[in-house]
Amino acid sequence: MAEARHRAARGRSRGGSPDRSSGRSSGRSSGRETAPEFDPDFGDRPLTEARHDIVIGRWQGVRDLLRATGDDWPRRTHRIRLLSHAAAGSSAVENWRAAEPDSPDVAVLRAATEVVRAFNLAIAAGRGVATDPARLDATVLICLQAAEAHPADPMPWVSLLTVARLYQDGVSRGELRRWWDELRRRDPYNTEGHTQLLRYHAARWHGTHGRMYDFARDAAGAAPPGSPLPVLVQIARVEEYRYAAEGVRGRGPVRNFGRHWHHELAVTEVRRTFDRWIGARAPGPVVPEETGELNYLTHAACYAGLHEEARQLFELMGTRAARVPWAYTGDPAEQITAFRRGRQDGAR
Repeated sequence: MAEARHRAARGRSRGGSPDRSSGRSSGRSSGRETAPEFDPDFGDRPLTEARHDIVIGRWQGVRDLLRATGDDWPRRTHRIRLLSHAAAGSSAVENWRAAEPDSPDVAVLRAATEVVRAFNLAIAAGRGVATDPARLDATVLICLQAAEAHPADPMPWVSLLTVARLYQDGVSRGELRRWWDELRRRDPYNTEGHTQLLRYHAARWHGTHGRMYDFARDAAGAAPPGSPLPVLVQIARVEEYRYAAEGVRGRGPVRNFGRHWHHELAVTEVRRTFDRWIGARAPGPVVPEETGELNYLTHAACYAGLHEEARQLFELMGTRAARVPWAYTGDPAEQITAFRRGRQDGAR
């Protein structure tokens, strides 16, 4: 078992105050058609600046951003996830760690970055090629060290649930359960953590379609009103489609999936997610850390033929868009533009 081979040294945590001063979506409709903007940071300008710092070899902006984010766990998780992708191809994290070896924030970012690097190696090797278990064990150790360095932070446990997928046979049920319990103890409705465990349970990795949907529906049913977690059901539907698409490997269209998006249960579940999340959330624009999930729901509403729900979701989106999940069903910009035009035409 991966965790049984690792014991991390204890560290001390450091908190901070949330930073919600920027990065809000306008949520306004201009009344004219505009092209979707695929900003990877979803309008989070401080995050964009910090990622630019990584590109030019500076780590101080990243440190300041995470310090300002504090214990706003949804925003912190979102920011660390995107920072880790930027840092994976640079030495920024190592330089920061050399300058401030006792920083809990650098420990957490280092863990997330090592997970991204492990996935990059797996992608380069190709589907079906086993990742070196020693490399994965080392990554797990770094994640556990980060959890010790910042005990309150859910992100190291999100990182563990993510890297678990790369073990050829997964991790033991007890180990997975412990990592999941530790995450939920810190942030019980952490969207990224739920999404990572859903993917672990998917047929593409270590589970089945049934297990994946059971997990998604259970989590959706337990989520508080206004939480984005009900969209896990729509994420699961995309994962099922991806599994089928990978099976044909570009040889043609995915067969027998004509009603995958708009059969009775699929439509009912889109409506249910819309009511539980959008219908119950506080008024106001969608924040950057919710924008990815909003795109999943908008995609589902469009393909389910729910015109009124899609219209409202496009209004919330504004021009902000994510390439995923649109990229799995065609060209993202073309689909968003066509569906948005159809919703606007239907509203006149």
